[in-house]
Amino acid sequence: MIELSESYQKRPIRFLELWEINDWKIKMYGISYKNDLPSHDLISKAKEIAQQSLPVPAITENRYGAGFVGVHDGKDANFIFVDWWSNENELQHHVYISTKEEPNMFKEYTNTSLIACCWDLKLMSFERDSWVDTVLNHPSGKPSVEEYLQKQLNVDI
Repeated sequence: MIELSESYQKRPIRFLELWEINDWKIKMYGISYKNDLPSHDLISKAKEIAQQSLPVPAITENRYGAGFVGVHDGKDANFIFVDWWSNENELQHHVYISTKEEPNMFKEYTNTSLIACCWDLKLMSFERDSWVDTVLNHPSGKPSVEEYLQKQLNVDI
């Protein structure tokens, strides 16, 4: 039997900005256990990690210079995930975690079995649906990365 440490509580998922770096256009999102947004320091650290993680060049035949970053100020740790679209329908996903005691000491967890928590998955699901609707199955028949970048999630879930 599972013994929960606390009952489920909704967390805010908030679009922070469309961040442009090295020809990448990245949708930045914040998720927080106790606050409306993660701290400015945590968001800045996420940008630093993303800049190191995102491949260059941003745009190639199989990479579109579009993706998203989740900055999650969690209950027991801080999580950053850096995601970008490639090969038409594939999501590249990198995960970084720091402890609350050492919030700036992130370690990469990409090569472990960890993917995301239930709140992060909501954001990933939204981004998946947005990619399908605007790129893979656009009503005009023409993929639109620009329309994808305009879709934003702001929800308490």
